[in-house]
Amino acid sequence: MSASAFVVRSPMNPVLSAERIPYPATLIFNAGVARFQGKYVMVFRNDFGGHPGSAHFEGTNIGVAFSDDGVKWAPQPKPWIAWKTDEIHRAYDPRITVIDNRCYLCFAVDTKHGIRGGIAVTDDFDRWEVLSLSAPDNRNMVLFPGKVGGKFLRLERPFPIYGRGGPEQFDLWFSDSPDCAYWGNTQLVLGSEQVPWANSKIGPGAPPIRTRAGWLTAFHAVSIDKSRELPAWHAGWHKTYTIGLMLLDLECPWKVAGMLREPLLAPETDYERNGFRGNVLFPGGMILEPSGEVKIYYGAADTVECLATAHVDDLIALCLKT
Repeated sequence: MSASAFVVRSPMNPVLSAERIPYPATLIFNAGVARFQGKYVMVFRNDFGGHPGSAHFEGTNIGVAFSDDGVKWAPQPKPWIAWKTDEIHRAYDPRITVIDNRCYLCFAVDTKHGIRGGIAVTDDFDRWEVLSLSAPDNRNMVLFPGKVGGKFLRLERPFPIYGRGGPEQFDLWFSDSPDCAYWGNTQLVLGSEQVPWANSKIGPGAPPIRTRAGWLTAFHAVSIDKSRELPAWHAGWHKTYTIGLMLLDLECPWKVAGMLREPLLAPETDYERNGFRGNVLFPGGMILEPSGEVKIYYGAADTVECLATAHVDDLIALCLKT
């Protein structure tokens, strides 16, 4: 049975879009989601000041929304993070993980000298403290919601053009840290060539969730077909982004314990196939409910934020199927 038989898209999709935001917003996507202090919280990327026919925007910020049920969202009245200095152009693509009752934020940072991965911590989604910024070029960082051997754990996707021997053949890596500032013990988790439906880059998506069988982990995988022009606000879009799923070992999280051999989710609906960049699904959050339901949050077409659900036992079985 196909993996899609176990995953149900929410009838409320998209669960958040630009029309719901009470300040200038054009594209709302690639959000991180967690349960924190009795509520669901979403931090989302907002590209504003753009329009169909152009790939240019006035700017990018990170917004916050809260929810009682994880489906109906109430955005805050103003953006949360709009980071711009002489060196830093913007922060975007946030992920959130709750560790020891504090909320940790991972995000990408565009700078004059390359793309860096950032980690910050907040207790109230008002003040935030930056703990680390990686060397260029690195992004798509996510933290695990727990420690092993007292260390913080993260997945990441550096993108070495020279060393990898070709553009966009990027892979998924692991590092750990004693304090969330200094990172090391870097290990390869999954090479892009190990994902049978992708012919380009892969990388982290949603922060993993702990299960009896391992760290359940959603990742993104990209396939390029230059012969096929895909719907987009600009010409020359040929990439399809799908959502993959794997289990990582609980004690050695750089070791893959099982992997679904096909996409968990691929673009099917109109809101997934059409938008700023069509045929793009990007996972940003997974929440395991007490009932065993897993909420999977993902950006669609780089335009809106969506939700799908599945049962954790089905997802584990898909990863362990041989």
